[in-house]
Amino acid sequence: MKISKAKTSDVSALYNLERELFNSKNYPLSKASFYYHAKNSLLLLAKVDDVLAGYILILIKRKDAKLYSIGVKESFRGRGISKVLLQKASKHLEILEFKKFILEVRVDNIVAISLYEKNGFKIVKSLKAFYKDDCDAYVMELNYGDKEL
Repeated sequence: MKISKAKTSDVSALYNLERELFNSKNYPLSKASFYYHAKNSLLLLAKVDDVLAGYILILIKRKDAKLYSIGVKESFRGRGISKVLLQKASKHLEILEFKKFILEVRVDNIVAISLYEKNGFKIVKSLKAFYKDDCDAYVMELNYGDKEL
């Protein structure tokens, strides 16, 4: 597995993966959004044998870094790709001296919540009907002073 920063030449592959992973109720990113984030945000790719297996998008032009989206192609799940992407992004944020890393996650996404908790994130509040299908979300955060990397 190879982890690298996304380039604008990766946008079409990212957009195609996004369409596979997320329906309209989960706020999928547009091609234009991927183009913007490849240039302006922390957007990391995971490739296995030169095939795009997953990505993580972190918004870093704020006081606190925010995990906006993470996704792994179904055929590559169960290989620890999300964990590696999350850890690489987190390490990058620590180097940039961010103090806090935040995210929202569907309350019914037990796999993701477990991944985040295993990597030091804690649930700090709930958001009612956060998603378009009225599913609630948890706000989770990682404080770098509290975590050993």
